[in-house]
Amino acid sequence: MPQVMKRIAAVKEFRRASKSASTRALGDFPANFHVTVVPDRPFLVIPEVSSERRDYVPIGWLEPPIIPGNLVRVLLDADLFHFGILTSRMHMSWLRYIGGRLESRYRYSIGIVYNPFPWPDPDDKQRARIRDLAQEVLNARAQFPRATMADLYDADVMKPELLRAHRALDAAVDRLYRPEPFDGDRQRVEHLFTRYEKLVTPLTAAPKKRRKKERE
Repeated sequence: MPQVMKRIAAVKEFRRASKSASTRALGDFPANFHVTVVPDRPFLVIPEVSSERRDYVPIGWLEPPIIPGNLVRVLLDADLFHFGILTSRMHMSWLRYIGGRLESRYRYSIGIVYNPFPWPDPDDKQRARIRDLAQEVLNARAQFPRATMADLYDADVMKPELLRAHRALDAAVDRLYRPEPFDGDRQRVEHLFTRYEKLVTPLTAAPKKRRKKERE
């Protein structure tokens, strides 16, 4: 396969000319992918950059043989509960207020957005409810097989069926955090920060100073 061998040789030359030491080292393995995240089962994908006009970042599942690129975040072994929380208004509010920006677009990161996010602590019945409502979101998407994710989540023309499914999921996720409804995204984020403080305070509290014994 001369064309394949030609391409592999070009990859080798390109990698060895890189300023990055790690990329130059990969020049010894030109037939290998640079990115090693190659899932062997369905995986949840979160776009790293998404339009600030959207109420919801388009999150969804992909499966092999698709290989995720460097502009998406991959969550392996996620189920409908994780999908439901991440695509909820609660999590979108967290992203909107503390996430980074690429120009004015939302930028989803692991260190700033995902890792510090205070997840709820539901019981089995509540988890099942979130899974059911998350499936309703997927069912609503499936009603429009010819629409792209960009079409489905265009803020100006979002399908009523999909919007209703999201709103029902939003309300259920909100109730996992407190029984009273939230007035808006700012109130959601304030509540999340309060929970976050409680989570990190035991980890950041300074050790108490020991009193020096009085000399006799």
